[in-house]
Amino acid sequence: MDKTMQWETDRLDIRFARYDDIKLIMQWENDPQNRDFVWQGTWEEHIKEINHPDYALLIFSDKASHTTIGYSLIWINRHSNWAELRRLVVSEKGKGYGKEALSAVMEFLFRVIKVNKVWLDVYPINRVAIQLYEGIGMKRDGVLRENFYSDTLGYLDQIVYSILKSEFDNREVTK
Repeated sequence: MDKTMQWETDRLDIRFARYDDIKLIMQWENDPQNRDFVWQGTWEEHIKEINHPDYALLIFSDKASHTTIGYSLIWINRHSNWAELRRLVVSEKGKGYGKEALSAVMEFLFRVIKVNKVWLDVYPINRVAIQLYEGIGMKRDGVLRENFYSDTLGYLDQIVYSILKSEFDNREVTK
């Protein structure tokens, strides 16, 4: 995977993360709006993700303001030809950046990396994310009951969603 690659959407510039992005990524992970929904990585874990060929740590910037507004972490399983979307965080909530970023990530994974499936897990309390995932055509595969323990929320289920390349190619996106 060419980690010097950059691309864009209508409103976003997208690139692979660099070491100087880690501080901001960790701030987003610890933000009260995000911390119950995303895993908080360590500095060392983020360095590994930047350097490892099977991880894509992507940065999203607003094209108009040149402000960094989010990131995504993806693990690519090349043997089984799927990708796990581990994190998608945008700091500018309610403006459609999440949907635009997720669509760009899916395009990248299906068209450039050429995976057959993208999957993720989400907590049932994260209704905004669930609506986003279902809106781009992801299907609910099942529930891992009380699979994660949160210090603030107790035991949480994790809902597994996925989308196959064929489904992505033939989807009708919810507006």
